[in-house]
Amino acid sequence: PFDRAELDGALCGACQRRPPPYERCLAALRYETPVPSLVGAAKFRGRMNAVRVLGQLLARSVLADGEPLPEVLVPVPLHRRRLEERGYNQALEIARVVARQLDLPLDPGCCERDLATLPQAGLDEGSRRRNIRGAFRARSPLGLYHLAIIDDVVTTGSTVEELARVLRRAGALHVQVWALARTP
Repeated sequence: PFDRAELDGALCGACQRRPPPYERCLAALRYETPVPSLVGAAKFRGRMNAVRVLGQLLARSVLADGEPLPEVLVPVPLHRRRLEERGYNQALEIARVVARQLDLPLDPGCCERDLATLPQAGLDEGSRRRNIRGAFRARSPLGLYHLAIIDDVVTTGSTVEELARVLRRAGALHVQVWALARTP
């Protein structure tokens, strides 16, 4: 996000050089104190009260943005092994809150994570891209025109870029990314 309102809609240098496979990325918050502790509580400690608050903040940001809403929300899927370890998918739980707040359908089954990848945290940008490549598979064809991918934190964008590519190949024409937070 840019600090000055007159820069809204401007593209960063990286997106100008290599446009991502999604049309826009909306993040409710910057990944700065106290956001990491809230996201960590939602992601690793099963704190559904944090999920609820963060999901409501994301829904408010989407409404304040004023852009047309998508047909469906698609949470970033977890590999079944990670899902078994954690017991829940934080992106799905956030998406449930956002879907209720915005009265939008949710489709957690339209894509799967086939590869058990290393956690993205701690990897540099190139390693993140290599780590996530080929991790997702979509039902084909999707039959969706406009969707929004829901994620907790966008750092380099590698995960949402890979998922957006897969969803576009499966027939999605317009893909947005909605995240709780974006790293500065």
